[in-house]
Amino acid sequence: MGYARSEPGYSLVELIFVVGLIGTIAGIATPQMLTTLDDFRTLGAVRYVSSRLQQTRMEAVARTADTAMRFIRAGNTYSYAVYLDGNRNGVRSLDIQRGIDREIQRPERLSDQFSGIDFGVLAGLPPVDASSSAPGTDAVKIGSSDLLTFTALGSSTPGSLYIRGRRNAQYVIRVFGETGKTRILKFDPHDRRWKPL
Repeated sequence: MGYARSEPGYSLVELIFVVGLIGTIAGIATPQMLTTLDDFRTLGAVRYVSSRLQQTRMEAVARTADTAMRFIRAGNTYSYAVYLDGNRNGVRSLDIQRGIDREIQRPERLSDQFSGIDFGVLAGLPPVDASSSAPGTDAVKIGSSDLLTFTALGSSTPGSLYIRGRRNAQYVIRVFGETGKTRILKFDPHDRRWKPL
């Protein structure tokens, strides 16, 4: 008595089901994966700027002279460079123009280093803490000047630098005047709160 042998393999219905399942899972996972990657890249950019601020602070201490990171707005972005006080009266815009306070680190833009990431503010951001005001549309808040200055004693101009990623990852670097140290916070859109890292 003979019986029919089936060939090993998968039926067309099984293959269509598996391909459909893989497509569904990929469709669900891809947006979250892209958001996570953007957040990771944005945090890298934030840490880069924070390290540049600390380098500027160390330059001031090592050279026993004020140094400043100057932020220049150009359209929707900012460039920044570092200057050294040349006449012991602090880094000033007029002295930069006259060549007295000289550039010690060339200008750069964050978006050139980290594509799609730049100084920026999400609409409707709340203040970082009760003692500060909401950023509005100003991504670089360092008072009325465009200079974030560090002294030979390590203190600095207080300020906040807001950095935004492609998929709305939002961070802020707070610079504390008395110590010149920085602190990084991330905005949580679900809780609408700033959380320290």
